[in-house]
Amino acid sequence: MRRLLAITIAAVLPLGNLTAAHAQEPADRQQAFAAAAQEFQVPESVLLGVSYLESRWDAHAGQPSSDAGFGPMHLTDAAAYTSANHHSEGEEDARGDEGRPLPAPTAQPAPTDLPASLRTMEKAAALTGESHEKLRTDDAANIRGGAAILADYQKALGAPLSDQPGEWYGAVARYSGAEEADAAKFFADEVFATIKEGAQRTTDDGEKIELPAVPGLEKIEKWLEKLGLRHTRPDGVECPASISCEWIPSAYQELPPDDYGHYDLANRPVSQKVDYIIIHDMEGYFLPSIRLNQDPNYGASWHYSVRSSDGHIAQHIKTKDVGWQAGNWYINAKSIGIEHEGFLAEGSTWYTEAMYRSSARLVRYLALKHGVPLDRAHILGHDNVPGTLPTTVRGMHEDPGPFWDWAHYFQLMGAPLHQFGGPRSGSIMIKPDFATNKPYFYGCDRKNPEAACPPLPAHTVWLRTEPRADAPLIKDIGKHPTGGSLYSVYDHSARASTGQRFAVAERQGDWTAIWYLGQKAWFHNPASAPTAVPSMGLVVTPKPGKATVPVYGRAYPEQEAYPEGIPYQAVTPLQYTFSAGEKYTLAGAAPAEYYRAVTFNLEDHKVVRGKTKYWEIQFGHRVMYVKADDVQVTFSG
Repeated sequence: MRRLLAITIAAVLPLGNLTAAHAQEPADRQQAFAAAAQEFQVPESVLLGVSYLESRWDAHAGQPSSDAGFGPMHLTDAAAYTSANHHSEGEEDARGDEGRPLPAPTAQPAPTDLPASLRTMEKAAALTGESHEKLRTDDAANIRGGAAILADYQKALGAPLSDQPGEWYGAVARYSGAEEADAAKFFADEVFATIKEGAQRTTDDGEKIELPAVPGLEKIEKWLEKLGLRHTRPDGVECPASISCEWIPSAYQELPPDDYGHYDLANRPVSQKVDYIIIHDMEGYFLPSIRLNQDPNYGASWHYSVRSSDGHIAQHIKTKDVGWQAGNWYINAKSIGIEHEGFLAEGSTWYTEAMYRSSARLVRYLALKHGVPLDRAHILGHDNVPGTLPTTVRGMHEDPGPFWDWAHYFQLMGAPLHQFGGPRSGSIMIKPDFATNKPYFYGCDRKNPEAACPPLPAHTVWLRTEPRADAPLIKDIGKHPTGGSLYSVYDHSARASTGQRFAVAERQGDWTAIWYLGQKAWFHNPASAPTAVPSMGLVVTPKPGKATVPVYGRAYPEQEAYPEGIPYQAVTPLQYTFSAGEKYTLAGAAPAEYYRAVTFNLEDHKVVRGKTKYWEIQFGHRVMYVKADDVQVTFSG
């Protein structure tokens, strides 16, 4: 159970500039934007553009975002939530190497110095006279609050309450909450690009919203200069020029008597190729989590942190070096870890558009730099990383969770998740419509952990033992050795995720079965509202004569490959196997490597390379590995 502490704070603040204009609430969200724009003399296009960059106009059933922002205008109320970083949660050793085991990180005190960007609801309440509760749950009130803040920022700059959108560049930049000039500029530029191009979509609750294009829009950037924000981008930071990045180094130092923390020096890609990028959420806020990354005694570290409100990024470790982040040393040694401000469920259920856009550009940049395929077998969530041994499977982490919009994320990377093949293809890609796919979960409310979550968009489908809605969920013997899978938001045992590819086992009417964890797993996939698309490709199955095949959580070399002085790392199968007749999609070759790094000095580090050939497969919710000698490769078309 997550150890987050939710605290209810005072909901009603003194009345501010209360007007009578909101006595009649608009009938729909489009009208709410128009009414609030007129009331506070903010151009409607500016109000719609800011809201799109925060929430894509979604209401999210009144649930908070990754930094406790509410509603279409993302009014933040983070004082109501405190947390510890997710590496402090559960049993996982973030380094994931029994050759140098680390104690589990200890929980950290909750932050007390929340920045103003995480407390904008207080300002909205003061300006509008609305209660915190109404600003959280009433869309029209929330939009009024955002409009009031924009108008207040415009006045504070000495800028006119103009009907020309370009005059609002500074107020929009300030709305980001950024203290860094590049971050504020990134946010404002994305808002104004959206206004210039226009946008329209149907929201998660069925509202049709349109922002007409303003093709001749000109930004008046002088207003940004008047904000007096700090400039942060140093030479050498590994980020694309189009996003806001700064260098906040992770700690690396010797710890007496013979220890060190808290990442490992390497020389990637010369020493090893980077094959994965791992997506995390912090289970915490940006600044407190960064402080943990600066503590050499903390047993976890990562390369980048992404802020929710404006997409600002801090780099902590050079990508040539190895962070202690994924809980699996084989993958750590071959990956880059990116933490995103926020929570899997308790304290938030969605992520901002600004965060998605900035993170997607970073991932695309890193993937092109290191040759990482832009697919869901190499751009992994922390929840897709396998356990290293049978004993570690159960404690592996679950973030970023079911509410991360993988399809939108890949669209922003310029690598949309397309179908490939016809309706009878031998393999499929999971791809439900995110906005309308709202499966049942419980566990979003710490105070009532067994209560159902609100119906919320999610990227997953439930997997069942039979093709019917009341059939039991399939079992995961690694996560639940003695019990069944759970509908908990924190349990992925019987879930398949957007972008993951699986071999088809059978079809019956509106139901499709895939091979998953050595079982036939059924999910609802009607032609009228498909939750998967065809995806032909290579699959593996046991070689003739083999009844079962073991699977592994890492692709370590054979014993003969280890030179004198480097202890052999046992090649231990996980508790799973698969049988003759079953098929699993092939993601590619996995080199047999072990990075021996247990000292402070790079000169002592060695890469052991073996002759054993492994394949990476999509075996369940997590990727896993099989030995090439155990399987044969065929085409699933």
